[in-house]
Amino acid sequence: MDFNILIGGEAGQGLKTIDDILGKILFREGFNIFSSKDFMSRIRGGHNFMQLRISDQKLYGPENDIDLLIALNSETVEIHREQLKEDGIVLIEGESEVIDGRTILVPASVIANDINPKAVNTVFVGAILKAMNLNLEIAKKVLADNFEEELLDDNIKLLERGYNSVEPIYDNLEANITKANDEIFIDGNSALGFGALSGGLRFYSAYPMSPSTGIMKFLAGQQKDYDLVVEQAEDELAALNMALGGSYSGIRSMSGTSGGGLALMNETIGLAGITETPVVVADVQRPGPATGLPTRTGQGDLLFAINSAQDDFPLMVIAPRDQEDLFYTGFRALNLADKYQIPVIILSDQFNADSSKNIKEFDFDSLTIERNIISSDDENAENYKRYKFTEDGISPRAYPGQFKGETVLVDSDEHDEKGHIVEDAETRIKMVDKRACKIDKLIEEDLQKPNYYGEEDINYLLLTWGSSYGPAREAYQLLKEEDIKVGLLSFNDVWPLPKDKLKELAEDAELVTVELNSTAQFKSLIASETLIDVENSILKYDGRPFTGKEIYQRFLDEVIDNG
Repeated sequence: MDFNILIGGEAGQGLKTIDDILGKILFREGFNIFSSKDFMSRIRGGHNFMQLRISDQKLYGPENDIDLLIALNSETVEIHREQLKEDGIVLIEGESEVIDGRTILVPASVIANDINPKAVNTVFVGAILKAMNLNLEIAKKVLADNFEEELLDDNIKLLERGYNSVEPIYDNLEANITKANDEIFIDGNSALGFGALSGGLRFYSAYPMSPSTGIMKFLAGQQKDYDLVVEQAEDELAALNMALGGSYSGIRSMSGTSGGGLALMNETIGLAGITETPVVVADVQRPGPATGLPTRTGQGDLLFAINSAQDDFPLMVIAPRDQEDLFYTGFRALNLADKYQIPVIILSDQFNADSSKNIKEFDFDSLTIERNIISSDDENAENYKRYKFTEDGISPRAYPGQFKGETVLVDSDEHDEKGHIVEDAETRIKMVDKRACKIDKLIEEDLQKPNYYGEEDINYLLLTWGSSYGPAREAYQLLKEEDIKVGLLSFNDVWPLPKDKLKELAEDAELVTVELNSTAQFKSLIASETLIDVENSILKYDGRPFTGKEIYQRFLDEVIDNG
């Protein structure tokens, strides 16, 4: 079973409320669910839509074909009519019951007007549940979790009236409920924020910038329950400078932004590099350059992130695949930044950030916070040298005031082991080489291998990084059903680039990258790091995510037919 609901209308009509509440209801009913959002950069007007896909199988991305279209205005029907399946149904605002066999009018405004004219969306939630032949028991519990007591009774009345305004259409959906009890339903920005919070994050500073703002919103809501401070800075450069200061003082610190903000942060990323101050930056990508498409998705920051700031210094770039990966990456990035005393950049994107799906409950027992700050009985505490030359490049790290009589010096100029500014050639060379040694240790001890799906004997290999994994995973399954000998290699760590499995599989397979950018940046990275020539790239750069069927069809058309 693969059932797709699209809810469309103008900004300001409460689409997000419908999406959030309905998503929670369908998750608690026991369906596998994937929720995605497509919205314009405006407060009112325009055309926005949310998609809720449910199934009895695990879902990895959105689907274009629509079973149930919820139109809060007539424009939605015109825009999405061609996506309706042959037996697709439209629920639209109106005052009669049925106008044809496929379009049902819901008198939502009339119903809401007697109770709360602003709560038309709750009426539609009731109508959707009736159309899907689901009862209201779970829905009422979800409303109780989402509304204050003074609003709850009215919303339950509106839910019931919306439910009674239509007749059931689908009578077999409940047969596909999986009833998994060990799962949660979460969006990507919240998952990343939760992972960082679980990893000991104590200070988060950011300037609001779509689509990264959800991280700050999530963390700000946790301040009362956790030892956490969230600061809205005046701009992105100030935000990362604040985070760097927090890290220098000994607390785990992080900042978040999108591509334009990362451009402003580059000077501070370089400062973190030369001062060897650990810090994590979440770059939730959107199309650029400059303002670009503020509320859309893309993967255009890969090479920019890897080459942040000027000259050579070690940093790490991680591109989580999905919501589950985002949580564990948020935790892991803080550990890695502390261990290697480097900046770690997390490359998410709007698709991952704003999409929600059901995933396994987080395994907290497997997580250990590792601070890597020296103690008073450490042999390096006496005659402390912040930038001591070591074999692996990692120097002892203390926070200011930790040891009596010891000063923790920090400066953006090149320096000696104590932190004093120098300009001699010998010390400069030794410091650059010392910092570079960290990458060798990182590659050996902490670099994650890419996930491989498929047989060893393949003709084609799909290569993905970050969020393109989900749709590519569905395309891979569709191609296998066609008896095409294809594998999928999905990268989470992208810098340094894990090479071994790629080199092994590349010997006998034709390579295809799947990327949301116009220049095949991952293909270029692979070529520069391995000298492997990737023959094909399936690219998309209109600001919208891939679907599995889209990649599948383009693979047939652009790779096999042209091969």
